[in-house]
Amino acid sequence: MLQNVVTVVMEEVHPFELGLACEVFGLDRSDNGLPVYDFAVASDRPGKLRTHAGYSIDVEHGAERLAEADLVIAAATTIRDEYPAPLIEALRAATERGARVLSICSGAFLLGAAGLLDGRRSTTHWRHTDRLAARFPLTRVEPDVLYVDEDPVITSAGTAAGIDACLYLVRKFQGAEVARGIARRMVVAPHRDGGQAQFVARPLPEADEDSLGGLLDWLRRHLHQELTVDQLATKAHMSPRTFARRFQQETGTTPHRWLTNQRLLQAQRLLEGTNEPVESVAATCGFGNAATLRHHFTRWLGTTPQAYRRTFG
Repeated sequence: MLQNVVTVVMEEVHPFELGLACEVFGLDRSDNGLPVYDFAVASDRPGKLRTHAGYSIDVEHGAERLAEADLVIAAATTIRDEYPAPLIEALRAATERGARVLSICSGAFLLGAAGLLDGRRSTTHWRHTDRLAARFPLTRVEPDVLYVDEDPVITSAGTAAGIDACLYLVRKFQGAEVARGIARRMVVAPHRDGGQAQFVARPLPEADEDSLGGLLDWLRRHLHQELTVDQLATKAHMSPRTFARRFQQETGTTPHRWLTNQRLLQAQRLLEGTNEPVESVAATCGFGNAATLRHHFTRWLGTTPQAYRRTFG
């Protein structure tokens, strides 16, 4: 059932993440034949709350409003050391009686403080995934996805991924037609391909200049070539075994993974900034053909080259 929805806010709530929950569940779209939700915003202390953007909002309901909810949404807020006990208790009680809870971005930390992530997979904004994993070691954080459904707990990544998670729940419980109708009114895609990895530029660590730095610079200029560890070891004047060990020590990864990562970074730049055919991009970056590029692109970034170009080109 998905009819009574409450969004939980605290001081320093992020307005966009609060707004997207209100946009999906708080508007009357009955003129389009879409469901009308009993929607409310609640906090541990009703009244005026300061937002992350510097202005204030007036919250009518307290934590007791969660007792009526089918779905509780934890909006993003400034991460803190301690979370209000009334909200933690209300969240636990809600899940125990069968309600679902959904976090947007840093809202996952409130769910973690309530113990709702223990033994479950979870996610949050890519900037906070390491922090979430360190603080709540009983959860398995998945840093590259847009959302994770560990029913009855759903966690989503940063900002717009909250829309993806909300529409996913609508689709799950009320069908694709309802989700498409809401998405159409919001002028957003009812479903997005890929995950967070496509939004994160994470080149691997470079070696020191007095060691393999010159070789790595040369490799970046010759990504189109087929290169073996034996060839690279010869160029570095080392045995293959010594070279592989040194490369691991200085870059934190293997030569193959480092090359793949650099080739993908170059492919991303070409897909973003040029109209080169995907087959040409694959050859330029050393993948040989479009099928190989697509394989690595999907495996590493969670989307296809064509979908990436449509998003970022």
